[in-house]
Amino acid sequence: MADVKKIATRESYGNALAELGDKYDKLVVLDADLAAATKTCIFKKKFPDRHFDCGIAESNMMSVAAGMAATGLIPFASTFAMFAAGRAFEQVRNSIGYPHLNVKIGATHAGISVGEDGATHQCNEDIALMRAIPGMTVINPADDVEARAAVEAAINYVGPVYMRFGRLAVPVFNDAASYKFEMGKGVQLRDGKDIAIFATGLMVNEAIEAAKTLANEGIDAAVINIHTIKPIDEDIIVKNAEKTNLVMTVEEHSIIGGLGSAVADVLSAKRPTKQVRIGVNDEFGHSGPAVELLKQFGLCADNIVAKAREAVKAK
Repeated sequence: MADVKKIATRESYGNALAELGDKYDKLVVLDADLAAATKTCIFKKKFPDRHFDCGIAESNMMSVAAGMAATGLIPFASTFAMFAAGRAFEQVRNSIGYPHLNVKIGATHAGISVGEDGATHQCNEDIALMRAIPGMTVINPADDVEARAAVEAAINYVGPVYMRFGRLAVPVFNDAASYKFEMGKGVQLRDGKDIAIFATGLMVNEAIEAAKTLANEGIDAAVINIHTIKPIDEDIIVKNAEKTNLVMTVEEHSIIGGLGSAVADVLSAKRPTKQVRIGVNDEFGHSGPAVELLKQFGLCADNIVAKAREAVKAK
């Protein structure tokens, strides 16, 4: 895949904000002394009067964003996922979620792929935390095209949105000319009758590659991109479960409270189906090169193939 274009979705986030600044004059961006890392520096360079550095005070930044939203602005509060969902949870819950204010949270550097920064910065719990806040929309885009489209969709949606972006450059597989982002709607990337693989974020491309390998082995795997984890597309989950009678979820997040849990909630209520979960088990990460860590934690196409092969055989 050396010839495939790769872009980190945090880059997509910064570029999208800068591009959309002209179109949406109420768009403002807040950061917590991490503009170079979150890539909101791109917006700052173009719109210096609409970028606000709140310093290393993430909780305060969320309260400032809430106040701005109350005046009619559309603030994007930006920092690492660990700080946005973790350190500032109370302010997100009470100052943004409870009054259902129109704040967008741009959380970068999520998951194991933060790499060398280690366990303290590898936030594998953020989706679980944000899913639990009433009325919070949770989006985890898979590539550059989807991330850019998701940012504009968040601007046009009235209500709080948590957006998850990665540090690691990932393949761009969506076609910018034809792609359309629909909040709350899963994307059927591949049909299949043997197993349905639901993936989110950077694991979507891994699921696509795994399905190609499985096809060569005679296993017909469906691949579904769940970019919006809350609200989740129940119909696409049930449809694929009915067709395959075997479901797999793949995420760069804890298997507790993330995509796997969201899909299990739907299946248990509407279509009980055997489910295999791939994600970070009940453990912390550790420091190391991002790509090597993903492989070590089984967040790669090879492990998806192995687990799918095993599950189909036992079906």
